[in-house]
Amino acid sequence: MLILRKSDVLDVLDGSERAVRDAVSGAYVAHAEGRTVVPHSTFLRFPDEPGNRIIALPAYVGGAHPVASLKWIASFPGNIDRGVERASAAILLNSMTDGRPVALLEGSVISARRTAASAAVAARELTSGAPEDVRSGVSLVGCGVINFEVLRFLRSEFPELGTVTIADLSAERARRFGDRITAQWPDLSVTVVEDAEAATRAHRLISIATTASSPYLSTRSCEPGSVVLHVSLRDLAVDSIIGARNVVDDADHVCRAATSLDLAQQAVGHRDFVHAEVGDILAGTVSVGYDRTATTVFSPFGLGALDAAVAAFVVDTATERELGTSVPGFLE
Repeated sequence: MLILRKSDVLDVLDGSERAVRDAVSGAYVAHAEGRTVVPHSTFLRFPDEPGNRIIALPAYVGGAHPVASLKWIASFPGNIDRGVERASAAILLNSMTDGRPVALLEGSVISARRTAASAAVAARELTSGAPEDVRSGVSLVGCGVINFEVLRFLRSEFPELGTVTIADLSAERARRFGDRITAQWPDLSVTVVEDAEAATRAHRLISIATTASSPYLSTRSCEPGSVVLHVSLRDLAVDSIIGARNVVDDADHVCRAATSLDLAQQAVGHRDFVHAEVGDILAGTVSVGYDRTATTVFSPFGLGALDAAVAAFVVDTATERELGTSVPGFLE
């Protein structure tokens, strides 16, 4: 058994944005082509603490180097006020030869970066053919770990990106987030605005990553041609979802668990408002380019196949670099 701590995972992933993007894209294509097994996530909730949850995401990705994994990820939003990261996670990989566990990884970094990479991959596809100014600025609603990573991957995908507008319920958190962006990327121009509506007016590329549990935001303030990366899934009002071009990672997964799309499905009794799945776009079987007149919303539920693919990349690279701690005889 190979044990990889957070520092080992960061050693592999820092500076590997293109490799992570390719792993995520490959997993999406495998999913579109039926080469994955991705059961529905299981949510463990607590009667006296409804805001907290732990989620299990099992997955299999086939191909030349098949991988099976389980991500066990906790989300405790109250951690933010205690100065601790909201999410923590572990990922277990099993051998596809004998089924035995072969690696245990700290999973929060993998989870955040695969989420961000998926958003950047979708942004690339959905802004294909757009004027350059669509990719030159981004609005970030929610000043937490996920949107920082989204910005990291958008920077890698769009070298022309130069301006960032940010909004958060906490003005202090937004200020600190802006300072962190400036420290990491001094060439970026950062503006803090007072609310989500102001942020969505600022740019046509928008990423929403909050801890909202129910819709509160309309796309009416968005400029025509906006591409909204609806990463946290429960922010947009039902009428905004129904009125948008919707791209998802998997319609069966995303139209459940009280997401905005689930609520929209309940409201109209169908899923016809879902226009495409991103894996089909990447595989070339569906074309959904940029639309300068519509609002396009990407809502990724977060498939376990992405965690499996990125975790496999981390394990392979860590093994080559002799990182981590080997525990022989783990099952003995």
